[in-house]
Amino acid sequence: MKAISLPMPADTQPSRARFTALQRTGKLLFGTPLNAVLTVIFVLLLAAMVPPILRWMVIEAVWFDPDPNACRTATGACWSFIYAKSGQLLFGIYPVDERWRPAFVCLLILSLLGWSVRPASWAPRMLALWVVAFAMIFWLMGGGFGLVEVPTSSWGGLPVTLILTVVAIGTAFPIGILLALARRSTMPAVRIGAVALIESVRGLPLLSILFVASIMMPLFLPEALLPDKFVRALVALTIFAAAYLAEVIRGGLQAISKGQYEAAAALGLPFWRTQYLVILPQAIRVVIPALANTIIVMIKNTSLVLVVGLFDLISSGKAALADPEWPSPAAETFLFIGAIFFALSFSFARFADFLERRGPISH
Repeated sequence: MKAISLPMPADTQPSRARFTALQRTGKLLFGTPLNAVLTVIFVLLLAAMVPPILRWMVIEAVWFDPDPNACRTATGACWSFIYAKSGQLLFGIYPVDERWRPAFVCLLILSLLGWSVRPASWAPRMLALWVVAFAMIFWLMGGGFGLVEVPTSSWGGLPVTLILTVVAIGTAFPIGILLALARRSTMPAVRIGAVALIESVRGLPLLSILFVASIMMPLFLPEALLPDKFVRALVALTIFAAAYLAEVIRGGLQAISKGQYEAAAALGLPFWRTQYLVILPQAIRVVIPALANTIIVMIKNTSLVLVVGLFDLISSGKAALADPEWPSPAAETFLFIGAIFFALSFSFARFADFLERRGPISH
């Protein structure tokens, strides 16, 4: 006689799934003596660290008190300083009456970045939109044509970091592709020139390139031909990023099999159409993790422009801490700045993960 299996009641299925998940978690945490010891140590560390941090950051913190003396007597974090100095931290020494302009610039850049990560927006019109947007951004920041003129020496804070990051990386990426192709060229002059440029830039620290652009260039060029300090720093960052991106892309080009080139040649595709339609899409997809890592490093490298007198986020934070009326809460200030850099880097890392999931490589 065939046994009849009755269906499990619907309310017991979720409970069994929860029980299975608890079993897996318990096995992971306490399945072996080593795992059990590591779990106990980790829990003890959390118990020792989390309560004091929570007490300092939240419970005993001063949040919105405009009186600086409240921070001097408090035992917790002085978030009132961040609240009171938010304009200076975000926009540096930009004129107070005109700070709506850098605020609008930040909103515009972040909105365009959010719009550009959508696959539906990946079209030639996106490049035209970015060109028009940056023409508007430099007009808003610099002034003229009805706005009060503000020199680049007065720019600072988050707008400087965003402009340097987006322009340097956006310009360095196509240059890096050209350098990678040139380094693999069969023409000796092109190949040797690309190798010399890449290896020269990679052999120097970014600080030295910034010093050359900001300090040594004025010694060799007349003032009439000398670019602005902001432009010189932007060019230095672009060249540095292009050299590193070129090597990452070259690694992707080397991963493409010879058969892809032969298939493109069999279809009669010329060199540039072969690269554009066949080789580069595959090569870039292969090196997405390495590209993301390089770009995230460049986002954080923009903070080095403070050594040449540009007021990025860190420079703005240091200037705000110099106010004698406040007790100089450095930890809170740099936590705030670090949170902004983390948000930018983490967001791009998630975008890179999205690209990897969207276009997996299958051989």
